[in-house]
Amino acid sequence: METKIHKKTLRGIVTSDKMQDTAVVSVSRYVKHPKYKKYMKTSKKYHVHNPGNRAKVGETVVIRSCNPISKTKSFEIVFA
Repeated sequence: METKIHKKTLRGIVTSDKMQDTAVVSVSRYVKHPKYKKYMKTSKKYHVHNPGNRAKVGETVVIRSCNPISKTKSFEIVFA
């Protein structure tokens, strides 16, 4: 049997859960500025598949990449 290999696993905070079966998760990370060598905090928002609307605003969740579910969704929430 073939096993699925997921490319990315990220940790972030749910910022919106108003859509049906979709949540917006904000993932922040530190990046070194190329010229000034200072570390800056940057964040990126991902649309994530949220089956049954189980994740709520403010929760810290783990998301992983999957096959595209829609035009903007290619991540899913991992429930441990």
